[in-house]
Amino acid sequence: MATSARPEARLRLGSLLAEIGREARLTDADWAAFDAATARDRTPDEPIAFE
Repeated sequence: MATSARPEARLRLGSLLAEIGREARLTDADWAAFDAATARDRTPDEPIAFE
């Protein structure tokens, strides 16, 4: 029953993303630029005052 729910030939998301990266031929420098552009602000938010 488990093999019918998860067939052996299923496509996995990580494998798909790795294949896309290989086809795009992105370098480590390209990925670093993406990471820098999408870095979020990690400072804590101010607490909400209910008064």
